[in-house]
Amino acid sequence: MTEPHAHGVVCAPADYRPRWWLPDGHSQTLWAALARRPPLPPITRERLELPDGDFLDLVHAGDPAQPGVLILHGLEGSLDSPYVRALLTAITAQGWYGVLMHFRGCSGEFNRVPRNYHSGDTRDLITVLAELHARHPTRPLAAVGYSMGGNVLLKYLGETGTKAGVVAAAAVSVPFELGRAADRLNRGFSRVYQRHLVGSLQRKVRAKAARMAYPIDLTQLEQWRDFHTYDERVTAPLHGFRDAADYYARSSCRQFLRHIAVPTLLVHAADDPFLPADAIPVASDLAPSVRLELAARGGHVGFMARGRRGSAHAWLEQRLIDFLSTQLPAGISGESRG
Repeated sequence: MTEPHAHGVVCAPADYRPRWWLPDGHSQTLWAALARRPPLPPITRERLELPDGDFLDLVHAGDPAQPGVLILHGLEGSLDSPYVRALLTAITAQGWYGVLMHFRGCSGEFNRVPRNYHSGDTRDLITVLAELHARHPTRPLAAVGYSMGGNVLLKYLGETGTKAGVVAAAAVSVPFELGRAADRLNRGFSRVYQRHLVGSLQRKVRAKAARMAYPIDLTQLEQWRDFHTYDERVTAPLHGFRDAADYYARSSCRQFLRHIAVPTLLVHAADDPFLPADAIPVASDLAPSVRLELAARGGHVGFMARGRRGSAHAWLEQRLIDFLSTQLPAGISGESRG
């Protein structure tokens, strides 16, 4: 299947029809996160040892010799995230190979060094892509990132241009401007998401500090309850940034979008409760290779709409597969192999 990759900012495709009983961004976000229970295809797990003594946990699904899709989850996400499971299922049904890269400390086991992961850290992505290419040099690879993982992916694509090592990419519900996202998550009902995410980060830091010498004074950790404060006191000093403002300025992916050279699809909703609408990129931000499909409704990694008739997948997974199919060759499906 091939189609021209039109760029710029466009409306969501005509087949996107949000479910009427999920009328706003919060209902879409919460239903997708709490009520979806997608199946999981057969998987294998791998621990990739890193030069700094730490590790990354990978999850593989499908035949590694087939065209591949690397998945980057969102902040505090994992294999248990419904969107990850749904996309892995869709990838293997397409006959492709899927691999999930858990960010450090997100696979259910603490990582070994004080540093963690953050929204602008592309080094581990570079390591994983290099490893995947070394194992199968001729296999085409694509990548999909969600939320924070989408920010990491898009920043990497902008940094590397034509040397990105992927033939296509897609990113969903990206916090294009991290400082603006932190502002949005500190207002109204969105503080519920902030409380959940910052609380998870706090618990991990507290537990790690009990196991190893930690370079930050965490005496007041319980008081750092919003992203601005947490990033100022933990994320920035732990990862070499001057302060939270420096971290946000250097790590936000919006400034990198015009440098992306591979065909890239962005899927976003105007009612995303993680980002104000005026922080969504406009056409002048985008390279000719980038297409932003903007829906009025969809929430944050929600997009709860019916897949097309006969499809086993929800709309979002089907849209991602359709786009990647324009750049990846067809795989050999399980039905064909059987």
